[in-house]
Formats: sequence, C-alpha cells, structure tokens
Amino acid sequence: MRLYVGLALYGASSGLQLRAGLGLAPWDVLNQGIARHTGISIGTASITVGALVLLLWVPLRQRPGLGTVSNVLLVGLTMDATLSLMPSPHTLWARIPLLVFAIALCGAATGLYLSARFGAGPRDGLMTGLHLRTGRSIRLVRTAIEVAVLVTGFALGGSAGAGTVVYALAIGPLAQFFLRRFGGSGAPAGPSTVVARGGGA
Repeated sequence: MRLYVGLALYGASSGLQLRAGLGLAPWDVLNQGIARHTGISIGTASITVGALVLLLWVPLRQRPGLGTVSNVLLVGLTMDATLSLMPSPHTLWARIPLLVFAIALCGAATGLYLSARFGAGPRDGLMTGLHLRTGRSIRLVRTAIEVAVLVTGFALGGSAGAGTVVYALAIGPLAQFFLRRFGGSGAPAGPSTVVARGGGA
C-alpha cells in the first residue's frame, strides 16, 4: 500500500508542478521536451524514458524490484491522469502555492515509496549503479546525470525555470525528512535512498 500510494502521489506531484507553469524537475523537463517532439503525452514519455533507463541497468548489474517496475508504469499514468483533471491556474498568486504544494507532495511521496523497500526507481538505480561501477561519489554522479538531463530537455523545448531551482534545492531535504517520518528505523539504508528523479524517481 505504501509503495503504490507513494508512486501515485509522485506522479500527481509531477502533474501539479507542470500545471504551476514555473519550471519542472530535470527529468520532467526531458520528458516534456520529448513529448513536444513526438506528440505523445508527457506521462507516456516518462514511461518510455523510465523503460530505457532500466535497460541501462543491465551492464551496470543492477537488479530491479517490484518498486522499480511499478515506478516506470505508475508515475507516468498518474501524471497524465492529474493533468487531465487539473486545470492550469491563470494567476501567479495561484501558481506559486501550487508549485510549493507539488514539491512538498513529491517529498512525501518519495518518503512513502522508498520506505516501502521494494526497490529503487529506474533513475535511482542508474545513479547508484554508476556510482558503484565508476567509484565516483553519489553527489558527483547525481549532479552529472541531472545536468545532462536538464540541458538535453531544455534543448528539446522542456520548461525550466524558478520551479526547477526550487525543486533541486528542496527535494533532498524534504525526501530525507519524510523518509525518516514514514520509515523510522526500518527505512532503507545505503545509496538507494538518495533521490534522483527529478521526476521520475
């Protein structure tokens, strides 16, 4: 229950952040850029990118779990569902609180799905796999992936802005807070607990 509620809320938070229109998380900037060039929905783009990232686990010798496969499918589906139900606010005074709520919700969702301990999302696994294979620090690998994804997504027409910066600064502390809140002493240990989605988990 914790896994699937967390993943559903994760996808919903991504949809709400898009509706805020102030900038997306790095992976969603990429997803939006791909969606604009292919004509598919951003949720479908998220599922496609997640599946492709999962293929990169093979040479990195990472093992997916139930949470990994569920992450690929459920986040994109709930993101599209949220976008179909939630209209775009027209005023800045409505968009700013929506952005703050979306990022806080993403932090809570991350704590829920990671504390369920059913495996990291595809992007988390890519990060930890590269960390283990290259010997580089989690921080360096995470930063390199996020920057590469953000630049690529922006070049494809994805929306980066103030919300992207706020997300980057806030999601780590929020995820850590909620992971401790939901997981307690049973929270998953090790590098898999490090948040890497930016969008997609």
